[in-house]
Amino acid sequence: MSSEIHQTSPRRTRRPCVAVIGASQCSPRLAQWAEEVGEGIATLPADLVCGGLGGVMEAAARGAKRGGARTIGLLPGIHKEAANPFIDIVLPTGMGQARNVLVVLAADVVVAVGGELGTLSELSLALKHDIPVVGVDTWPVEGWLEDPSIPFSQAKDPQEALRIVRQWLTSGLPPRGVRGAETT
Repeated sequence: MSSEIHQTSPRRTRRPCVAVIGASQCSPRLAQWAEEVGEGIATLPADLVCGGLGGVMEAAARGAKRGGARTIGLLPGIHKEAANPFIDIVLPTGMGQARNVLVVLAADVVVAVGGELGTLSELSLALKHDIPVVGVDTWPVEGWLEDPSIPFSQAKDPQEALRIVRQWLTSGLPPRGVRGAETT
């Protein structure tokens, strides 16, 4: 099987998009890990999407920019100036925390680094939509998952997280859906 990770459709080929989620304020250790994840995303190659603010989001965007990736920030507010300086494409949503669903749905894979309740909401939304999630020192959701086919892995460090992301992107992603929703 090819190690090519570009996503294909009948009309185009595109780079994958990896979301990095986490708290807007974080410890130096989590900031370092987020930065390593961001830099690793650039080597996939993939684009990085995040909430565009500080903490884990800023650290991941800093790493991604250093590695040469394009960064996309979906801001909760309406002011572009609120974005951290490492965001290339600033998209103010005016949606507050509801923008979490946009961050998740923009991604092919989600990496959760640490996190608080906002991160938990994004993590839950991703899993609900069958978007693979790898956690690094984040919520221990594997104990809550009733279905073993839900794509969630816990990594011990950023390097392991990036290996998992690469594996998911090269082996094919599960089809998206909404768990528990009727399909028509």
